[in-house]
Amino acid sequence: MGLSIRAYARHRGVSHVSVLRAAKAGRIPQEPDGTIDPAKADAAWDAQTDPARKAPPPAPEKATLIPPAIQASPSLPPQRDSLPSTGANFTQARTAHEVAKAQKARIQVQRLKDEVIDRANALALVFKLARQERDAWVGWPARVAGLMAAEIGIDPHVMQVLLETHVRAHLNELADIKPDFR
Repeated sequence: MGLSIRAYARHRGVSHVSVLRAAKAGRIPQEPDGTIDPAKADAAWDAQTDPARKAPPPAPEKATLIPPAIQASPSLPPQRDSLPSTGANFTQARTAHEVAKAQKARIQVQRLKDEVIDRANALALVFKLARQERDAWVGWPARVAGLMAAEIGIDPHVMQVLLETHVRAHLNELADIKPDFR
């Protein structure tokens, strides 16, 4: 026969609602009669409770003089001086998770303020603009060659070939420029 829900809650230092929730969720075992074995329940509670949600240890009571024979008694439960080894890993994981959430929130705020642009869209826009500029330059010699040839008195075809050669050479130089959005 174990403790009642309320008695175990007092033993544990938590509300009876917390004990009820833990029992319903299967985090602590109940006896067939509905009572709780404190030894089994304490072990299960400690094993299945998130270290970040554990209550702080109770404040030490005022120092009392305990005879040395009683202090060394093997019947007293051992004191836990440190967290389990998974506590540090959980803390590190929790910290990394919180940092990632903060970075994500910062990026979302910047996007809302239109301070951040999508790299793929920016590259597509630069490519589109460069293509339009190139197409305009490729067609330019055919449009102006006749006018320029008439002004200086040479064959329009020679003028067009000459202009196209120099424009294409210049466009090839510009093609070596690669945008870097990092």
